[in-house]
Amino acid sequence: MDTLVEVTPQEVQAEEQERIVKQIAKELQISVKQIRTTIGLLGEGNTIPFIARYRKEMTGELDENQLRNIEERAAYLRGLEERKREVIRIIDEQGKLTPELAAAIKQSGKLQEVEDLYRPYRQKRKTRASVAKEKGLEPLAEWLLSQPKQGDLLAEAVKYASADKGVDSAEEAVQGAMDIVAEILADDAAIRAWVRRYTFDHGMIDTVAKDAEQESVYEMYYSYRELAKKMPPHRILAINRGERESVLKVSLDVPAEPVHKYMAGQIIKGPSSVQAALHTVIEDAYKRLIAPSIEREVRAELTEKAENQAISIFSGNLRSLLLQPPVKGKNVLGVDPAYRTGCKLAVVDDTGKLLEVAVTYPTPPHNKKREAAAKINELIDKYAIQLIVIGNGTASRESEQFVAEIIAEREEQELAYLIVSEAGASVYSASKLAQEEFPALDVAERSAVSIARRVQDPLAELVKIDPKAIGVGQYQHDVSQKHLEESLKTVVESAVNHVGVDVNTASPSLLSYVSGVNATTAKNIVKFREENGKFTNRKQLQKVPRLGAKTYEQCIGFMRIPGGSDPLDRTPIHPESYSVVTRLLKELNIEPQQLGSKEVAAQLSSLQPEPLADSLGVGVPTLKDILESLQRPGRDPREELPLPIFRTDVLKIEDLAPGMKLQGTVRNVIDFGAFVDIGIKSDGLVHISQLSSGYVKHPMDVVSVGDNVTVWVLSVDVKKGRVGLTMRDPEKN
Repeated sequence: MDTLVEVTPQEVQAEEQERIVKQIAKELQISVKQIRTTIGLLGEGNTIPFIARYRKEMTGELDENQLRNIEERAAYLRGLEERKREVIRIIDEQGKLTPELAAAIKQSGKLQEVEDLYRPYRQKRKTRASVAKEKGLEPLAEWLLSQPKQGDLLAEAVKYASADKGVDSAEEAVQGAMDIVAEILADDAAIRAWVRRYTFDHGMIDTVAKDAEQESVYEMYYSYRELAKKMPPHRILAINRGERESVLKVSLDVPAEPVHKYMAGQIIKGPSSVQAALHTVIEDAYKRLIAPSIEREVRAELTEKAENQAISIFSGNLRSLLLQPPVKGKNVLGVDPAYRTGCKLAVVDDTGKLLEVAVTYPTPPHNKKREAAAKINELIDKYAIQLIVIGNGTASRESEQFVAEIIAEREEQELAYLIVSEAGASVYSASKLAQEEFPALDVAERSAVSIARRVQDPLAELVKIDPKAIGVGQYQHDVSQKHLEESLKTVVESAVNHVGVDVNTASPSLLSYVSGVNATTAKNIVKFREENGKFTNRKQLQKVPRLGAKTYEQCIGFMRIPGGSDPLDRTPIHPESYSVVTRLLKELNIEPQQLGSKEVAAQLSSLQPEPLADSLGVGVPTLKDILESLQRPGRDPREELPLPIFRTDVLKIEDLAPGMKLQGTVRNVIDFGAFVDIGIKSDGLVHISQLSSGYVKHPMDVVSVGDNVTVWVLSVDVKKGRVGLTMRDPEKN
């Protein structure tokens, strides 16, 4: 007698986990071992920045993007497995689960496939088919589907005509049976999958204006038609917004005949007495039940892809902005321009410490230029100002002109100005964080401080602002805000850990993005620092309340202590590797205090990591990172990037002419090009076709936010304030 082998929940879970691992490995073209290890490390509470930096041997040197892809796919597939179990349970409780159906559900690779298989068994609200079933017309529907060679449908239907059951005629019985069959066809998983693919491949997006006389930004879509799958993401989001604002009517036009033909091929077995009726059912099922829902699904899929692209662009731009090189060693005057309320001024020293605030009124309606010039010159002299930073908001260009005139009068002094985006400055200045940081300042004064600090350390200042308010995306208000928030938080976290933080100067906002550190722990670090003085070594962080062993392990490699008691504490080397460094330095006869010298750097760069790794008992990737960190112990990776363009004079749009060569800074990258600040009121646009003489798949492949670029003027529209630019050298084209 065979005995049943009971499978434990743990075994089921292990089997499910292995299935997930193998699927991700296949999808991402990464080895099963790497996937299994990564999922294990994540399951133990390790963060992605920590795994990417300090567990390279274990993962086979997977980078952050690969690790995040694994994390996302694992979460999706776990959710998929959970949904499969739930669907199987519900169908089984209905007594309708067959081995074939259970196998089909288990083998599904997408949530959509599971939902298609579950569709016939889902509880529905009242439908024409359910009403017909209540009237006892299901047997007639089955007879119709059996496709008899002989017999008349109307004659068969007479048997079901009964006033008692609410079926007044044979014709009504036929219609009810046809409604039941139509719903069966509409719920067929294979038919829905084919129609969905066909709709996606052949559907045309049609847009028309609800009121053609109305002027709007959507005029190009007042009569527009394009193959849905070829429509670029920014266009999809634009028509979605136009539809939401009731300016556009949008539809998906699909040729019906090929669909009818496919469905007939799936249903009709050959000549029968009910063939004409079945063709009628097929047309009704598609038009009434399948097409509307598939259109919604396809448009939702197009929207999701467009949103993902928009979020990807925003994320890429944000990372580039956060990793802009800091302008160090300069006392800075920040200017928050305005008209009626005056320009707020804030002086910060080279460490970002606020020295003085003031207000001047050089712009209309006050036009107190003489008094304003006197005040600014006084501040320049008093604090040896080398750089004036102006926010790009209201009255920015008038303020710029005014500052340029002051600089021109001080020819003997090294003085320049810079226009920076003030996006998010008002959000920060009104925040609780800003109130705690500068309780004595008003909102505009705090904004001026933020503007000044943005050039000194963009990362440290911008992390204080909700990433969505920084304004380097496209259609960011039209995408899933939850998804956008999660993606941008990930970008900030990645940037902060890439650079590392000085634990003695970092704000709670900055510290909260360090691997393993939450907002409470970040505040505790700052409180501990304020109560006990500066940290002199990394070990002291273990005394911070709520900073446990796991948090310490995850965060400590990203915490820097310049000028501390241990020279290694200013490097990205994790304390778990300090013993390796001690043996290495001893072997090379190098004292820790000598680190950073040119001689030691040259000696370290000449070493071969492979043989050395064996003798030190450490992995090659980790040793490579250690050697790089020891060569430049206090290195900031941002310092290798070019500094922003400092200006001393103003350029007006009227000064421009086609062919003129200029230097500019990329302010935003979008699907169809890049906006470049060339020193005039509005940024110029370099269309994707003008970014390079070769083919460009996406602008981000060529430029990033913050890049300094050479451009040539293509066109100037003074009336609209628009400038077309090219990065293709006219002399080479």
